[in-house]
Amino acid sequence: MFYKDAQNIYRVGPLEAFEWLVHGFGTRWSDTFGKCRNLATLHQIHSSAVVDAAGRSGCLGEGDALVTNTPGMLVAVKTADCIPILIVDGRTHSVAAVHAGWRGTVKNIAAQAIAEMEKKFGSRMQDLHAAIGPGIGKCCYEVGPEVAAQFHQDDYSLRNCTHTAHLDLAASNRRQLEACGLTADRIYVAGLCTKCNGEFHSYRRDKEQAGRMFSVAGIR
Repeated sequence: MFYKDAQNIYRVGPLEAFEWLVHGFGTRWSDTFGKCRNLATLHQIHSSAVVDAAGRSGCLGEGDALVTNTPGMLVAVKTADCIPILIVDGRTHSVAAVHAGWRGTVKNIAAQAIAEMEKKFGSRMQDLHAAIGPGIGKCCYEVGPEVAAQFHQDDYSLRNCTHTAHLDLAASNRRQLEACGLTADRIYVAGLCTKCNGEFHSYRRDKEQAGRMFSVAGIR
């Protein structure tokens, strides 16, 4: 379902059906998106804030999700273990790029992005597709009890957690998308762990030396 192209960018097979769509999840070897002048980004703060790019490019302030329906524009998030999510509306030709670390996941950032698409562009759940890109996997994402307890709705055993635990952020975001009304067959999960796989930047692995990868969606 996910495949890597000649530019070392991961694409999502089912999204290729939309000829108007530009999309991709970058790796440490891809820098194409970062050079685009029509690219909108944010100063990411692990929040539930969603920003409408509204035809603007550059850094548009603070937040953790961008939406747009403007032709010729791209929206992007930057990650190095957090979960990037691209949401695509096949009917209204609108998109969202979402940055979901553990704090953003707890704050249901993906659902906030969908709500903004519904409000601004008239999106409907039955027209949406969501791609959950490469991020740190459960295999490598060990957290302390204070963080683990935040995910008790996913795993009741974590409600009064007093020990470290391994979180599956991709699975948590998938469940949140399904709770919004997206059907399982329209949610695509990369299943690629950024810490395990050296083709990705990983803050957990490389600390301050880690770079960032662009995950991008836009309209031609």
